[in-house]
Parts: sequence; C-alpha cells; structure tokens
Amino acid sequence: MSVHWPDVVDGTWPAAKYETVGPFLVRQGLGGGSRVSAASRMGDVTATDIDAAEAAMLAMGQKRIFCLRPGDEALDAALERRGYDILDPVNIYACPVAHLTDTPVPPVTAFAIWEPLAIMREIWAAGGIGPERLAVMDRAAGPKTGLLIRHSDQPAGVAFVAIHQEVAMVHALEIMPDHRRRGLGQWAMRAAAFWALDNGAQSLSVICTKANQGANGLYNALGMQNVGGYHYRHRV
Repeated sequence: MSVHWPDVVDGTWPAAKYETVGPFLVRQGLGGGSRVSAASRMGDVTATDIDAAEAAMLAMGQKRIFCLRPGDEALDAALERRGYDILDPVNIYACPVAHLTDTPVPPVTAFAIWEPLAIMREIWAAGGIGPERLAVMDRAAGPKTGLLIRHSDQPAGVAFVAIHQEVAMVHALEIMPDHRRRGLGQWAMRAAAFWALDNGAQSLSVICTKANQGANGLYNALGMQNVGGYHYRHRV
C-alpha cells in the first residue's frame, strides 16, 4: 500500500485551518504545536513566496515555521540563509497492523476510550499535552480513540490513535514517570494495533523526534520500519 505520509499526519492530527498561500500550505494551529502550525511546500518556491507565507503565519498570530520533507532541500537552504534554525527532526515508523497483533495485551492493561476520561486528560497535561493539543484530537474526523494504560491497578499512561485512509497513527503517547521501564509503551502500541485492526486499518504508524532515544528504541524493538522523516525550521 502506497502511503502519502503528510496526508496521514494532517488526517489524524489536523490543524484548525488550512490556507493556500502561493505554493505553500499554511496551517493555523491555535497553540497545538509545530505539527499543526507549520507551512509546507506544494510547488516551486521563490523568495517572494516565502515572504508571503511568513506574512500569513504572522497574521495568524504564529511564529514562522516551515516543515521540510525529502525534496525540499532548496527551500531548506533558502530558509537557512534567512536565519531559520532547525527544530525537531523526526522519524516516521510504520508496520502492518498484523505485525503487532500476534501477542495479546494482558487483561486490564489497556482500554480504548473516547471521549477521554478526566484521568487521561490529567496524564496528558502532566506530560505537557494541554487543552490546545486535546482540541487537535477533537478535530480528527476519522475513526479515533484514546488509550488508557494501567499498571498495578493504577492509571499509568495514555495515547491517542486515529485512522486516515486505512493507516492508523499513534500520537501523544505518554507513560507516567513512575511507571516507565516496565514495557508499557510496547503494550500501548500493541493495544493501538488491535484497535486499528478492529476499525479497518491495515498499517500502524507513529512519529517521534530523532532525539528521543527511548521511543526510537521502542519502535525498532517492535520491528517497525523507519519509512521517512522531516524536520522544521523556525525563526523567532
């Protein structure tokens, strides 16, 4: 199955508004983070086009931030010349859903729940995922769920899963500090895969920063494949 990853990201973690400005798709994130606030290239770009995209982002009350993917090398260099710094290079991992449904999730370890319970919102908030990012989850139009992960009869973690064009993507996976290093990230991903299977997805995917060694190690250990990546450039 051929996947256009930018569409999956936008479909499962959508911006509040999209505006076409010349060859750029400009996103309005309303405080929901870089992923929903960055402009991305759709065609050939001139210096004037970059000026217009910058003006549009500033008019939205956002900082100037661009998402750079493979093929955007000329734009990347142009932004560097303008004084833009690199921000958050990420990896995209994916695997067939069946790859992670070979082992049952232990009883009472994971629950698929939507709308999120108060305790789920509290765990997300403690991890820096506040109302603006919860609003992103609310905007996702396709099948979606929250995952509540439990350990030793206590709430221990959360995640958000949504599907776009038969690809499920996991976002906002957060394990509470006292419950880390107990394999709960693995069970969260397997629970996401079982939910994805039940809701018609063929693939499971996730994004994490290249700097997050623990998350990269988890997805590699699960046998997920690195299928792409991107980075941002921003200018304050």
